[in-house]
Amino acid sequence: MEVTVRIRRYDPEVENPESYWQDFPLTMDDSATVLDALIKIREQQDGTLSLRCSCRSSICGSCAMRINGQAGLACKTQVASAIDDASTIVIEPAGVMPVIKDLVVDFALFWDKIREVEPYLQPQGEEPEGEYIASNESMLHLSSVTSCIMCGACVSDCTVMEVDPTFLGPAALAKAYRFTADPRDGDAKGISQERLEKLAAPTGMWDCTRCGECVTACPKGVAPMDRIMALRDQAMEAGLNNSNGARHAEAFVEIVGHSGWLNEALLPVKTVGITNIPGLMSFLPVGWRALIHGKMPPLVHHNIEKVKNVRKLVKKLEDPPPE
Repeated sequence: MEVTVRIRRYDPEVENPESYWQDFPLTMDDSATVLDALIKIREQQDGTLSLRCSCRSSICGSCAMRINGQAGLACKTQVASAIDDASTIVIEPAGVMPVIKDLVVDFALFWDKIREVEPYLQPQGEEPEGEYIASNESMLHLSSVTSCIMCGACVSDCTVMEVDPTFLGPAALAKAYRFTADPRDGDAKGISQERLEKLAAPTGMWDCTRCGECVTACPKGVAPMDRIMALRDQAMEAGLNNSNGARHAEAFVEIVGHSGWLNEALLPVKTVGITNIPGLMSFLPVGWRALIHGKMPPLVHHNIEKVKNVRKLVKKLEDPPPE
């Protein structure tokens, strides 16, 4: 199989370093992976090509990079499935994190976020006489979360971290959920109020925009965005409703449950709080730009047809039947 591997390269040791593209023509077996192709390039065409790899079995996570614009593991991606109509594969370093050389990125940001969520059990109260007991059901629920191999693919494609590096990010928040959902963490009911308060703070769980890129990028099915949504549920159930994120979620449900569609003029008001004058004033520049560009939402909000059906659905979700 003839294939061209197009690699975005970067050498920090040259004068005025800038990234550039370089093409490598290869002949590969039908069963070859993208990592096989990269290793062949390094061994047979250009020994200066830098990349990380280790297990070649989708276990270590070292070879995470962008393949055709999307993060993934080079050892898990077959060349035959990655080539386009021109038999070309485009390889770039993982996103968000600074590039050190070629396909090698600096993971300091990634590990700083992981450490920030304190990724270890923090049981509260009296110590048990024996070991901490966790039910089989609870651990099966966590099995997919514990499958995370810290490859950084989700961070690479996180659209929030791309513009706001202070955001905890999908990997760290999914790791946090691994502990908040563990019955051995927190108090006797498995609730870690202090941990949830930290995660609900600005740049935490509520800053996720639910774009779904982390779910698509994750090679192990951890589904970080789903874990972030579960964290939000935990925070709300723990009574942590006094934040813009929590108020936004509650206002969204309230507005849609009332009229059947979203009132975009009322949502920001309810999100920051109607008595929060500085918060409301901060919307003026955005509101003015929306007004002059004809994007201002209507001030008069009407119910949709058959809104009763929507209200029934919302009520059903808010008042689920007893188990």
